[in-house]
Parts: sequence; C-alpha cells; structure tokens
Amino acid sequence: MKKAYRVKKEADFQKVFHKGKSVANRQFVVYVLEKPDQAHFRVGISVSKKLGHAPTRNAVKRKIRQALTEFDQESLLKQERDFLVIARNPAASMSYVEVKKSLSHVLKLAKMIISE
Repeated sequence: MKKAYRVKKEADFQKVFHKGKSVANRQFVVYVLEKPDQAHFRVGISVSKKLGHAPTRNAVKRKIRQALTEFDQESLLKQERDFLVIARNPAASMSYVEVKKSLSHVLKLAKMIISE
C-alpha cells in the first residue's frame, strides 16, 4: 500500500476518531470520515500493546494492510474517505483468511465496500 494511502499525522487520526462514524465487530473497530475533496481513500491502522509484543502487533498490521490492498486492487473500497482500523484482541490469533473475512464484514457494515 502506497504511503499516500495512509493516515499518518496525529491530527488526522484525531479528526477521524472524533468526527467519524464508528462500526465494530468482535475483531475490529472502523471509524470512517468522508472527505469529498480527496482523490482516494486513506487508512490508519492501530494495534494496541494489549494484543502482544511487537512481532505479534506487526503481523496483525501486515495482515490488515494486505487485505486492504487486495480490496483496493479489486476496486471494492469507496474513495474520498479516511478511515481507521483498530484491531481488537481476537485479531492477534487469527489467520490471514480470517482477518480478511472479518475485515470485509466490518467494512460492509461501515459502507466502505462497494456492493455489487
């Protein structure tokens, strides 16, 4: 995923967190903020230290990033939005296929995935 597609600044994180709408399932919480003037979506990923040591947290982030990259390549994600993905505890023990399925579910609830 390109760096231009990431929410990096603390101020941007806080704006999405406070002004965006949230949707959750057991594994993930997603905050979405519409940005009509933006050309493409941007995503921020947050994994708490409660999930485990750094290698565990990094593995969860890699799985989330890969799933989002695949959704983007299939042109499923709506553009012109910023969104945050916050991993909950069960995400640490999930396989990539489970992460992708759960992420797909919560993004559908958040209306981030284009319905066919």
